[in-house]
Amino acid sequence: MIDRILERNREFVDSGSYLDYTATKYPKFKTAVISCMDARLVHMLPAALGLEDGDIVLIKNAGGRLTDPFGETMRSLLVGIYELGVEDVVFIGHTDCGAQKISAATMIEDMKARGIAVETIRKLEDEADLDGWLAGFESNEDSVTASVRMLSEHPLIPSDVRIHGFVIDVVTGELTRVL
Repeated sequence: MIDRILERNREFVDSGSYLDYTATKYPKFKTAVISCMDARLVHMLPAALGLEDGDIVLIKNAGGRLTDPFGETMRSLLVGIYELGVEDVVFIGHTDCGAQKISAATMIEDMKARGIAVETIRKLEDEADLDGWLAGFESNEDSVTASVRMLSEHPLIPSDVRIHGFVIDVVTGELTRVL
């Protein structure tokens, strides 16, 4: 796969295709979208929202969630707001989300099966809440609501930043407002 990626990259550069993606780092619509890393959303999400490169800041993670008030997703949002001029933050969960269904216990068993030592896992369990960190969530709507709530209550988010929540259907691309 890496050889294919490198070959396609060379074709992209040599053909000048990169010129079609010229944009400024400042999002045209002053909006950050936090969504899931699900492979079905790579092209569908921007298409369903009518977006092109340079229109928004797009932050992706498993579940499209804000789970840690001082984690990397929050850091990315702060950079977007204070350095890139973001004024709107949009959380977009999606139907049939794999992160919703994950189980910490199952994932830990998968780690062991892939060679992670039991001692390593026990040590990490003593230092962190692995069950909470690796757990899924009840519903897409609940996940979006929790993320919106965490961001709206965050002490470093200015009061003029507008926060929105939606769920996108991975089959049709239809957005349903949550908040």
